[in-house]
Amino acid sequence: MTIPALTFFNNRGGVGKTSLVYHLSWMFSDLGKRVITVDLDPQANLSAAFLTEGELDSLWNESKEIGTIFQAVAPLQDISDIAEPVLKRMGSDLYLLPGDVALSSFEETLSEVWSASMGDNNLYMPLRILSSFWQVIQIAGRSVEADLILVDVGPNLGAINRSALIATNYVVIPLGADLFSLQGLKNLGPTLRNWRSAWQKRLKNWPDPTFELPRGEMCPLGYVTQQHGVRLSRPVMAYDRWINRIPGVYRQAVLQKQPEEFKPQNDPLCLATLKHYRSLASMAQEKRKPIFALTPADGAIGSHANAVREAYDDFKRLAIRILDLI
Repeated sequence: MTIPALTFFNNRGGVGKTSLVYHLSWMFSDLGKRVITVDLDPQANLSAAFLTEGELDSLWNESKEIGTIFQAVAPLQDISDIAEPVLKRMGSDLYLLPGDVALSSFEETLSEVWSASMGDNNLYMPLRILSSFWQVIQIAGRSVEADLILVDVGPNLGAINRSALIATNYVVIPLGADLFSLQGLKNLGPTLRNWRSAWQKRLKNWPDPTFELPRGEMCPLGYVTQQHGVRLSRPVMAYDRWINRIPGVYRQAVLQKQPEEFKPQNDPLCLATLKHYRSLASMAQEKRKPIFALTPADGAIGSHANAVREAYDDFKRLAIRILDLI
């Protein structure tokens, strides 16, 4: 039995994707789910949210353990096999499979084997490489009997993300209220369908049913938006102009459906509209904990304490909704 993998994906950066994965990881574990969060972004921003620079330096340059996703798949480049990773335990029910800036060197390998995986002979190694992320995260999941795997990826449509999405059962798309998010969404939907279709062809071409491969479902669960902050350079009218186009573009680009008259706040496909917690975000980053775990001792007093409670309620509602959908 495989463990469901949920990837947060947008080829547009700056939409709060990594922060969303970080906070939901903590919230799912708070709700009693055993969670592994996986950093498949070569920039390793999610790993930096969990670990100090000293811990990352040791992990990347000094540790003899297989401690990152790249270290687990790197042996494939030497015609060897994947290695079982050693997870970082961040909480009672929360584990991290850290990222690695060296993961970018795996991009070329993944690109090269994509075409080879549709050949007639010697398909084992190409498909082994293309499914390596899935193999590693499933091994990691079974090692701690995880209920759910959350995956963070970089903001691009490259070969690393293609293999990450192949390993994915469900996709959540974080969006900003701007033209760039809308244009990115128009590219993202067709890309997901192309990757899914291309992977299904490879599955049909695979001759060995005893060696399990991921199904590459990439089922879209919905999207998450962020509330705006009122600024002179970004008036409310401009925000409304873009945010209110999201429901229609999402249906057309991702679901291939006719647009319907919805605003995000009443759109059933909008999983949540999250607030900006500007000063709290920096406070939480300094304390290396989620916003909703800040205490008065951390400086969350007065209006900040109220915002902490609101953040907890917001992320709890979102986490429960996602669990209901999957």
